[in-house]
Amino acid sequence: MRPSFLSLVGLAAGLGLLPGGPARAQGPQGPDSLAQQLRRYGRQALAEELFVHTDRPAYAAGETAWLKVYAVDGTFHRPLALSTVAYVELLGPDRRPVLQAKLALREAQAQGQGALALPAGLPTGRYVLRAYTNWMKNAGPDFYFQAPISVVNTWQPLAAGAPTAAPAPAPAGASTADVQFFAEGGQLVQGLPGGVGFKATDGQGRGVAVAGTVADGRGAPVATFQSLRAGMGSFRFTPAPGATYTATVRLPGGQTITRALPAAAPAGYALLLNDDAADAGFLRLAVRARPAPGAPADAGALHLVAHTGQQVTAVATAALAGGEAVFRVEKRQLREGITHFTVFSGRRPVAERLYFRRPAHPLAVQGRTAAASYGPRAAAAVQLQAGRAAAASVAVYRLDSLAAAAPAQDITAYLLLAADLPGYVEDAGYYCRDSSATAQQAADNLMLTQGWRRFRWDDVLAGAGPPPAAFPPEATGYLLQGRISRPDGGPAPGVAAYLSLPGRPFWFDNALSQAGGRIQFEVPNFYGVRKLVLQTNPLRDSLYRVELLSPFTAGGGAPVPGLPPLPARWAPGLAERHLQGQVQQAFAAAAPRFRPVPGDTVAFYGRPNEHYRLDDYTRFPTVEEVMREYVPGVLVRKRKDGFHFLVVDRPNHAVLRENPLTLLDGLPVFDINQIMAFDPLKIKGLDVMASRYFLGPAVYDGVVSYTTYQGDLGGFPLNPRALIEEYEGLQVPREFYAPRYDTEAQQRSRLPDLRNLLYWNPDVRLAAQQPQELAFFTSDQAGRYLVVVQALAPGGQSGSTSFTFEVKPAL
Repeated sequence: MRPSFLSLVGLAAGLGLLPGGPARAQGPQGPDSLAQQLRRYGRQALAEELFVHTDRPAYAAGETAWLKVYAVDGTFHRPLALSTVAYVELLGPDRRPVLQAKLALREAQAQGQGALALPAGLPTGRYVLRAYTNWMKNAGPDFYFQAPISVVNTWQPLAAGAPTAAPAPAPAGASTADVQFFAEGGQLVQGLPGGVGFKATDGQGRGVAVAGTVADGRGAPVATFQSLRAGMGSFRFTPAPGATYTATVRLPGGQTITRALPAAAPAGYALLLNDDAADAGFLRLAVRARPAPGAPADAGALHLVAHTGQQVTAVATAALAGGEAVFRVEKRQLREGITHFTVFSGRRPVAERLYFRRPAHPLAVQGRTAAASYGPRAAAAVQLQAGRAAAASVAVYRLDSLAAAAPAQDITAYLLLAADLPGYVEDAGYYCRDSSATAQQAADNLMLTQGWRRFRWDDVLAGAGPPPAAFPPEATGYLLQGRISRPDGGPAPGVAAYLSLPGRPFWFDNALSQAGGRIQFEVPNFYGVRKLVLQTNPLRDSLYRVELLSPFTAGGGAPVPGLPPLPARWAPGLAERHLQGQVQQAFAAAAPRFRPVPGDTVAFYGRPNEHYRLDDYTRFPTVEEVMREYVPGVLVRKRKDGFHFLVVDRPNHAVLRENPLTLLDGLPVFDINQIMAFDPLKIKGLDVMASRYFLGPAVYDGVVSYTTYQGDLGGFPLNPRALIEEYEGLQVPREFYAPRYDTEAQQRSRLPDLRNLLYWNPDVRLAAQQPQELAFFTSDQAGRYLVVVQALAPGGQSGSTSFTFEVKPAL
């Protein structure tokens, strides 16, 4: 269990039902008090989650991965316009980043889009696509979005295509499998019936089917077990006082391994959850207590608090009678997704159990193609309809051997299930798609082996609230962070730093270093690669060192299973994929096209009091003459140390005493002598703010801002101690390109078209109950194609659908 930020805006409490009606305990020890503290704790912070829809689940090296990002709150899964930047990484098998990008999230829609160009030399393996915001860093990497991405380098022979994540060979006779056992409710108790969940994985983290026997210390069997799905299963037995237990696990291939079961406590509480056989509408939670020596057998009442996404859904109290308390909870009270049932003795949590409720009413999304099959270079159409208005993203790709081996994504399964579980969940969509009793039991096994919550009850009951947020939300723009150090390497707090992004338009900002020497600048509309200059004032702080800090998280998160060795039967399909990639690259029809991005047309100070376009005047050979002749609002004075500017404060009819903030293309000029020595023929314009100007922690006696014709500083000498680099801001979104075959000449073109991704649209708007048609053209590549649709409604309802069609070769 790890502390994290809770979601919660407007929580509403439900009632837990006991036989004969709802029961409520009064006073500070009752469940209402516990629920109220959870609500109070939750209202102090907000959880944010991301879901990333990729155009395909598997790629060949050298292809482009197209992305759509949905940002939602962690409780109701409604679009959450909190952050404006999403950080996306592709992590290699060693958990180190291969690619990184910063994607803009549109404030009104809480969505973003982007692309990752996979390097042609990327080794074959299973990679992790990870995404998060600055605010999500407060929760930690375990709560970031992550999904496996398979990449095959088709330049490598199939025999050499073993995954880079493969572990070293195990010694002869040894097994690389891992089997873990988990006590239901948190612990086994001697003499009390208890449940045990287990999970078996192979050396690469994939679930494997196992069976086995549990025996006591004398070798007598007490239980048998068998996995149901993805290597997970469960069983029940009653541990005897003083006994220890060992499981003998039979692995695929006939190998066996032994593992010790969790030790049973001599005293405590054992919780068992059952679907009530007598009434399918209820869950039965039975809690049995074994008191410590000398304690009374019946220790009063137990309290139950149930919550989903930290929204309280049920509270109840049950008396301990004969060492047992029973809670009956109506299923329809529970919200869709994962419910946490926590049992308290007084104010002490003594047992916890998770339960998954499938979505009963997901967003209905329907789709079909206008025809079951098409020919090459034919006009195709996808018809979509949703039960309510929703934002959607659509991908159409060929189901070759590589793509067919990976399950398609499911936004509902991620938001309701995978987002609240640690580690990797194999095919999370299965638990939402299948409504059978087998699937419910499989989901229950998942809850036993991978469940947790986003906070600690100790923190809730202490009443102190969540810890202070170390990472603020990037609500209005990208936060660029750095650090200032003394010459000896120690932090330098209280030092002014200046950030410049020269260009047209330019950007300038200043900040004062805080504890640890950290500095932070908010840079709105920072797209693409730009020159960045970060410095302190060389006239005062010439020995300080400045550095930029990466906004990306290093390490953390749970690994996903590695990519197994590629089957020999994939060889023809991979050879075909290799040919497709080379042909598409050799006959690229068009250069990448980019979407327009928002930008500022004026400088950070807004509209100046005075503006001078120097080409409108006679050009003088020195800046001094320009200032004296044309700029009456700025007085030029020469003292022992050289030139100074004094701005005339017009509102107050006074002359300001200090040099104004003097800029050249956004670069601060601390020594006025330098700007006086600059060639005035390189200066295009001049702005003056004729009054005191407040910017962050600084107050300036006016602003004098010069701009060159190209916005490139015109060769102005830079501070040799400044940090200067080409820095990449937000990714400029690319347009997805696909050729059209509207005319006969286009149809007869001899340029090959071997696309396996026919269509990608990250910005589809579906109206409620209104059919919408999306048109595209097929390629020369025959085969079966999959259409995948992900959709999210403003109210938080999500849904997805997928369907196929054929492209048949020309006769």
